[in-house]
Amino acid sequence: MYSTVPPPVLGADSLGPTVELCQRKKPKSSENKESAKEEKISDTPIPERAPKYVIFQRFAKIFIGCLAAVTSGMMYAFYLSAFHERKFWFSNRQELEREITFQGDSAIYYSYYKDMLKAPSFERGIYELTHNNKTVSLKTINAVQQMSLYPELIASVLYQATGSNEIIEPMYFYIGIVFGLQGIYVTALFVTSWLMSGTWLAGMLTVAWFIINRVDTTRIEDSIPLRENWALPYFACQVAALTGYLKSNLNTYAEKFCYLLMSASTYTFMMMWEYSHYLLFLQAVSLFLLDVFSVEQGDKVHEVYKIYIFSLFLGYLLQFENPALLVSPLLSLVAALMLTKCLQLNGKKGTFVAKIMKVINFYLVCTLPVTLNIIIKMFVPHKENEHILKFLEVKFGLNMTKNFTMNWFLCQESLQTPSQDFFLRLTQSSLLPFYILVVIICLLSMMQVIFRRINGKSLKEAVTLEDGRIGERPEIIYHIIHTVLLGSLAMVLEGSGSHYCMLLRPPSNLAFLCLLLSLKYIWTPYVCMLAAFGVCSPELWMTLFKWLRLRTVHPILLALILSMAVPTIIGLSLWKEFFPRLMTELTELQEFYDPDTVELMTWIKRQAPIAAVFAGSPQLMGVIKLCTGWMVTSLPLYNDDDLLKRNENIYQIYSKRSAEDIYKILTSYKANYLIVEDAICNEVGTMRGCRVKDLLDIANGHVVCEEGDKLTYSKYGRFCHEVKINYSPYVNYFTRVYWNRSYFVYKINTVISFQS
Repeated sequence: MYSTVPPPVLGADSLGPTVELCQRKKPKSSENKESAKEEKISDTPIPERAPKYVIFQRFAKIFIGCLAAVTSGMMYAFYLSAFHERKFWFSNRQELEREITFQGDSAIYYSYYKDMLKAPSFERGIYELTHNNKTVSLKTINAVQQMSLYPELIASVLYQATGSNEIIEPMYFYIGIVFGLQGIYVTALFVTSWLMSGTWLAGMLTVAWFIINRVDTTRIEDSIPLRENWALPYFACQVAALTGYLKSNLNTYAEKFCYLLMSASTYTFMMMWEYSHYLLFLQAVSLFLLDVFSVEQGDKVHEVYKIYIFSLFLGYLLQFENPALLVSPLLSLVAALMLTKCLQLNGKKGTFVAKIMKVINFYLVCTLPVTLNIIIKMFVPHKENEHILKFLEVKFGLNMTKNFTMNWFLCQESLQTPSQDFFLRLTQSSLLPFYILVVIICLLSMMQVIFRRINGKSLKEAVTLEDGRIGERPEIIYHIIHTVLLGSLAMVLEGSGSHYCMLLRPPSNLAFLCLLLSLKYIWTPYVCMLAAFGVCSPELWMTLFKWLRLRTVHPILLALILSMAVPTIIGLSLWKEFFPRLMTELTELQEFYDPDTVELMTWIKRQAPIAAVFAGSPQLMGVIKLCTGWMVTSLPLYNDDDLLKRNENIYQIYSKRSAEDIYKILTSYKANYLIVEDAICNEVGTMRGCRVKDLLDIANGHVVCEEGDKLTYSKYGRFCHEVKINYSPYVNYFTRVYWNRSYFVYKINTVISFQS
């Protein structure tokens, strides 16, 4: 019995479970559904608590980030105000000494702000600016159009409408607005880096790098009223809104908010800076390349194109029908891309017709913008960009020129090759190494995405952290393309600050050149933002670990740790090294001491007739216009050929020309007084042949510029030296009426008495 019974029992025990398993394989799905229902029933209390916790966590994160962003902007604005006070000892100076701190075109901008406040009404002030005949002799100009005075108009309206005239002085109100805009600038950079990385820690690091490298990120310390200082904060807001708008996981309300903010900031940016449409052109090129590389962002990109079109035409109407906006490359490119989009025909993939249509579309995209630009220029009056072509030819050694203005541009330090100091400063703050690392990783990841598309592989709709594909995010693709374009142009022309654009404003046909000179101050903040985003982004570290095939440590955990540890270490090191320097700058009292200029302005206001016209260097004429209000022969702002020619003619006082020639030039502009600056007459330049007098000698043929040139010998000495000696024939034409260590003022005689 025992020998027969156990086997079936054992067989039943051993086969029973296997039979049950075979039978359960068929109804597995139904049982799974039942088990899932049971799990849902058992887990019903958890979803009630989890969303509340998630919502609270998100709210706390957003609240802390927004608080940090606003605080960073406010602290930076207060820092600029305190530094400006220490640098110029501003509050302890008289009004005249404060105004002298504005140099070049900064003085002109602020002088028109003063004129608006003195006007009996806003309408009268606008009329006097648009029909201005009290600034430049023998010339009526539309100052609002030629000098982009919309910031001054807005500032004057705010000053009077808010009743600030009873609380704060006009100058403090003016510079306070600019410092406030710089705070908004920093806040926008903070938000952009935060949106890209997902953590406000990246925003804090962006602000730290921006302030530490402020010598290369902004010109606010040297020239407060510059147009770029008014405009770039709005561009930063536009970039932040565009970054949010391009994100894939954006809800409807956030998308609408980003679109509205982007529309408003784009138009405001275009109104504040006359060169803004060139910068937006580079942005449009970046968005076009994003449209080519990305799959789902085509509709959004074309919505941005509509914003460009609307801003251009509205700006054209409100900027006194500015033809530069109609002939701008931005309008031609955007119109061509939108037209190409309308002409696209859908065909089945892989068919011969589809391939032909792709070739046609590519041809249209390459040729249609140029064709449209040529057609528009045929019907819209404009000035050719010959100066740009000549400049580039001379810059790259393809041609030579003796033109005074062109050689002056070429001699500026701004247009020399990037200095080692520039890269050294960025490296010492650890900014440049991390920026290069971030750009390389994102570029390689982006190239992977492109190759996947070429090979026909579909991209994921939602990229997770585990995927390690940071190059699939559209906002990242846009920023990488944009920073590469800006960086490439900034390296060709370092643009250490459009320094001479402040001293010599080129005409509209040199507008793009002047933008190139400001590119460093547009690109370097981008460097701060992208470097901070990269080191704080777990997704970027995960992308790197995917390539390295890291297996010893869990890659996600390590990416999360590094995204917090690396920026923390960087922040602590920056705090230890640079924070004491910043505090030292705020505690050290600097003194802006220029008694010679103060004495000159005081003499003009007391001794010169109200109807007198002064001639001299454009830089000094701007200060005279601001401090005295007297009429001048030239300005450090040139928007037409007549003003450009005036500048070169007035500078002849430092050339080897006769007294009679100089007299004829000055009287042709109805000048009554001539001011000779000793700093220009006895200038010692660091670069050979780049002093003003050297450039004049080259233009006049008084020195040999290259082999084969004919030397035009001048029998006259340098005018600025000879006129000081007070001998005939110079005393026949000019009578010295005032002098100090820096300036010599001569009255231009109306009746010439020849002496032996």
